[in-house]
Amino acid sequence: MGLLKAGVGALAGVLADQWREYFYCDALDANVLAKKGEKRVGGRSSNTKASDNIISNGSIIAVADGQCMIIVEQGKVVDLCAEPGEFVYDTSTEPSIFYGGLGEGIKKSFATIGKRFTFGGDTAKDQRVYYFNIKEIPGNLYGTPNPVPFRVVDQNVNLDVDISIRCHGEYSYKIADPMLFYTNVCGNVESDYRRDSIDGQLKSELLTALQPAFARISALGIRYSALPAHTTEMSDAMNAELSEKWGGLRGLRIVSFGVSSVTANEDDEKMIKELQRNAALRDPNMAAAHLVGAQAQAMQDAAKNEGSGAFAAFAGINMAQNMSGQAANLFAMGQQPAGQTPAPAPANAANTWKCECGAENSGKFCSNCGKPNPNGPWKCECGAENTGKFCTNCGKPRP
Repeated sequence: MGLLKAGVGALAGVLADQWREYFYCDALDANVLAKKGEKRVGGRSSNTKASDNIISNGSIIAVADGQCMIIVEQGKVVDLCAEPGEFVYDTSTEPSIFYGGLGEGIKKSFATIGKRFTFGGDTAKDQRVYYFNIKEIPGNLYGTPNPVPFRVVDQNVNLDVDISIRCHGEYSYKIADPMLFYTNVCGNVESDYRRDSIDGQLKSELLTALQPAFARISALGIRYSALPAHTTEMSDAMNAELSEKWGGLRGLRIVSFGVSSVTANEDDEKMIKELQRNAALRDPNMAAAHLVGAQAQAMQDAAKNEGSGAFAAFAGINMAQNMSGQAANLFAMGQQPAGQTPAPAPANAANTWKCECGAENSGKFCSNCGKPNPNGPWKCECGAENTGKFCTNCGKPRP
């Protein structure tokens, strides 16, 4: 009875699998990376008793835009199609009398019946159709839980320093090699393979690759504050760092890498700004402008002081006036052609005075009549030496 039952099962199974199938896959959303193909069996179809995971020769497989189809036979990928349209599978090891000629089909079908008989009437094959989502998979958020080192290089000020930054944003990826993804990631899945099965691992590896990727970006002279404007370079740098793990192992590739915000440590930002400001003052014109600004600020502060604060105010004015000579020297240096050093201005050029006899002088006494400089240093009754209009010790006016 067992042999008879096996023979009947083998014959019935082969006859049921003679029908050509039609495989399809509905649109794959962004959460589904791979899905097993389905046979279309309508209410008027007679193909209702076909064996599972069997593809008859001549079956049609529909491939839509954004999908890639592979055929797996006995656990091995035997065919692949990423072109939208109709794919006819005419190399199947499961014969059909409805495709390839009746005589040849009957001959191969009897051979299949004999083979199935040896397995108790059941088929000894496994043929499957899988569809892969090859569209861009967006909406993958990332953020650095801990500061990431970033090298700041500024050739304008000869700056080369490592700082710590935090960043967050969003990236997208796609399946660039479905065969690698099937072989090393999803395998013979019975249900949908969804992105949440692998996203955690991908995000962890991406954060690990951020540091060397930032090193590549900083080598291009891109500042950390300008990263949101250089997302293309970031994508290239991330793909270069993840090419082995993502591309060579899983067949994945980063499509875009967005940076929503980049912030540096407060102390690091303060240090960089101070170094850049100090470097800017190497320009004589910039340094002179800085001194003039300090002098103007001192005068404004003097105008705001009243009463007992007059002494400190006038002391500030005296200091600012002393700096005016230095500013003049710096402006003179800035007006010289590049590579030339201007002759230094006289130390007392800003303190020239005109005597009653009409002679212009810069020293303490007139070079014509010998009279002392009325605006020169003077000694107050309290004993303090002064050069301004008021005593820096007691505030009394100049006699």
